[in-house]
Amino acid sequence: MEYITEAHATKEAIWLRQLLSELGLDMSSPTALHIDNQSAIAITRNLEFHNHTKHIDVRYYFLRQVVEDKLIKLEYIPTGDQVADALTKGLPPASYSTFREEMGIHYPN
Repeated sequence: MEYITEAHATKEAIWLRQLLSELGLDMSSPTALHIDNQSAIAITRNLEFHNHTKHIDVRYYFLRQVVEDKLIKLEYIPTGDQVADALTKGLPPASYSTFREEMGIHYPN
């Protein structure tokens, strides 16, 4: 499931890269995609067929190509450091506050 989510995020990143390029921004360096699942990263980097990945539809394998073409760069970020989790998961108050602040979201006093 993580690999499929990674593929969907990659499609969005490619779309944004194209938009920014059309607006005149330099998009020569790869876009970083932060992933907290090392298995999903390994599947993308390893071109060998794995029995446990045979259920993945062929349409998701484009991810390997965009990584090879250096459009996307996969970076491992541990789950505890995933700032976006504040928007997608229930977190302990301390983690939520830390991530919220890192995103630049401040509550008025």
